[in-house]
Amino acid sequence: MSAFLEVRHVSRAFNSTMAVKDVSFAVQQGELLGLMGPNGAGKSTLFNLIAGVLAPTAGEIIFEGKPVTGRKPYEVARIGIARTFQIPKPYRQLSVVENVMLSAFLREKSVAGARSLAEATLADVGLSDYFGTPVGSLTVGLLKRLEVARALAMRPKLVLFDEIMAGLTPTEVGAMTKFVASLPSRGITVVWVEHVLYAIMKTATRMVVINRGEVIAGGAPAAIARDPAVVKAYLGEEMDLA
Repeated sequence: MSAFLEVRHVSRAFNSTMAVKDVSFAVQQGELLGLMGPNGAGKSTLFNLIAGVLAPTAGEIIFEGKPVTGRKPYEVARIGIARTFQIPKPYRQLSVVENVMLSAFLREKSVAGARSLAEATLADVGLSDYFGTPVGSLTVGLLKRLEVARALAMRPKLVLFDEIMAGLTPTEVGAMTKFVASLPSRGITVVWVEHVLYAIMKTATRMVVINRGEVIAGGAPAAIARDPAVVKAYLGEEMDLA
């Protein structure tokens, strides 16, 4: 069976700095893949390459058997790949529901349809009480949830989550973790970058770890938690996932 998403020997250089170096991995449809590594490892750059924000210096990206390397972000979104940003980038002059409606218009052509999809998506992420709230008044944690809603309102086949737990309380982290875990059963494949390790390591079906732009490990979370290369580069000590 061919992979849903394939990253094949992808590299990206910024002048003399190699931010991503010969990275290869595959994601199966319905999988929840965790992508982790220290700050500056190249995770967000890799997301930008998949989403079309950046073009690879070398290598190719295949989605549903077709090359997407070099496509514009709006083209990547249309074929079914959505992403969140580590630093939320909402339209601050608009309300919460209006922000999500802009994403919903990718699939819904009427205002009523876009609003209905936006409200349902906001309810999914726990923002039912904030439909008319100006975005500028939201806390960091609420902005993170809004980022998730904006991505999911595009009805993606694959979503790239970039540190969506930052700023959430422990209770909110628990609720969001359960929500993310439910997405594959809804037909949404997930690739998730996260520094809240207990959330991602308990939820992902498989992990890929990168450091200094290169893949250093891959496998089940329990194995990754004990991998000497991962412990040295990122964890500091073995994790107990029991």
